[in-house]
Amino acid sequence: MISNQTIKTSIDKLKAITKIDFSVRSMDGYPVAATDRMDEISVAAAQQFASSPADSQELQGFHFFKVQGEEVPEFILIAKGSGEDVHMIGRIAVSQLQDLIVAYKERFDKNNFVQNLLLDNLLLVDIYNRAKKLHIEPQMRRIVYIIETKNERDNSAMEVIRNLFGDDDGNLITEVDEKSIILIRCLQDEESYEDLEETAASIRDIMNSEAMIDVRVSCGTIVSEISQVSRSFKEARMALNVGKIFYSGDRIHMYSNLGIGRLIYQLPENLCQLFLREVFTKQQPETFDEETLTTINMFFGNSLNVSETARQLFVHRNTLVYRLEKLSRSTGLDIRSFDDAVTFKIALMVENYLKYMEKHRS
Repeated sequence: MISNQTIKTSIDKLKAITKIDFSVRSMDGYPVAATDRMDEISVAAAQQFASSPADSQELQGFHFFKVQGEEVPEFILIAKGSGEDVHMIGRIAVSQLQDLIVAYKERFDKNNFVQNLLLDNLLLVDIYNRAKKLHIEPQMRRIVYIIETKNERDNSAMEVIRNLFGDDDGNLITEVDEKSIILIRCLQDEESYEDLEETAASIRDIMNSEAMIDVRVSCGTIVSEISQVSRSFKEARMALNVGKIFYSGDRIHMYSNLGIGRLIYQLPENLCQLFLREVFTKQQPETFDEETLTTINMFFGNSLNVSETARQLFVHRNTLVYRLEKLSRSTGLDIRSFDDAVTFKIALMVENYLKYMEKHRS
């Protein structure tokens, strides 16, 4: 629904142009917004006009108007002054307020539609019927972004996104919880996933610089039908969760780039636990000290290159070889071997997944 502050802003602008004071009352006669107190107009007087069949009326130096919603009057507008000029300006003010009401109702209806679309709460026939009613193009390349803040976001974050991706381009913006903004973005035919990743990075940078908010941005895959948007949303949500577990240092998470993390995320926990017990028959990953973990991560980061890893760790090559041999004896896996390295890497990712799930259950 339209807010009192929006009404106040509108009539303040009208007063600045026309030099006429306005008061907006509810249909019960109570003040909603005003440029002047207008204490001369009692609640009873406004109620009497509301119950009358007249759409407008001049009384004791004031013009009264009913502001229509879609079917019934929703507000009373009172313009201070008499004569044809005030009556004409009052009519203009009524027209502007009625346009605002329609726009805000359409936004509310569109927001409600988008939320139900994302959450799969609509039948297929309802999706296309409501999209047509709300002037949403059903067949268009779209993709879903989730912009998640660390803490509960404020309105400035939503405003930044609305300014970046306006409704004029067919984009849809909504929210499903207190920490996430959902952007359903319409795409040009030539836009690729590389372009979409650059857009995600731009969103992150702008949110950081303008709203002063650190965000994670995730992205689903491109869909061509409005009915498929929920799939892209689910992919974006999975990308966000998988990214937090396996790529926590990153702030951009593309579903198309998740790799093996996406597979692990969908495995049953009991199967993951069984896998770890079979892989680590000797020392378990949680018992590794900081030096061992740093060595392992650096070794994987350098594509199993012993010389480069030793250089970045500032140790002699023989020292690194000794550490890797010690790890091999304690775990039964020699990560200098490609097959053992793959098994070890997957096992570490499974271990991180189980830790994450345990933490978020408590």
